[in-house]
Amino acid sequence: MAQLIEKIEELVQPIMDDLDCELVDVEYQREQRGWVLRFFLDKKGGINLDECAAASREISSLLDVEDIIGTAYNLEVSSPGIERPLKKLPDFERFSGELAKIKTIDSIDPDNSGRNRKTFVGTLAGVDGENVLIVLKKNTPAVPIKFQLIEKANLKFEF
Repeated sequence: MAQLIEKIEELVQPIMDDLDCELVDVEYQREQRGWVLRFFLDKKGGINLDECAAASREISSLLDVEDIIGTAYNLEVSSPGIERPLKKLPDFERFSGELAKIKTIDSIDPDNSGRNRKTFVGTLAGVDGENVLIVLKKNTPAVPIKFQLIEKANLKFEF
């Protein structure tokens, strides 16, 4: 499955470049109504419905020609939303200063609080090498979390 998604991302990237869009994430999964291939796109200033529709037409045509998916599927193209996923190291740099939630593969104690955990919520403070920096409590230094230990991360929206 991961190889298929990688191949799809590779095929679609030139379209994203032409449309001046960022390919945030791709999901391919079985749901109640069948297989769904879902693309999350973004661009500076946000992406609108017309841009998603244009990208959907281009992606659909390309995937029909390439025929790399052996089963019927529904194609969905949308914005990643306000709690967008953070997938690549540069995402953590780009959204520095924003509130984020990070889940790690294993329990860790990056702030030496004496308790290991997998979930961290705080303000992103950029990147240092292969470490994501996050401020977990106000007026405390940022703590590093190794990028390769991150299972899932996304921006958090506060009211």
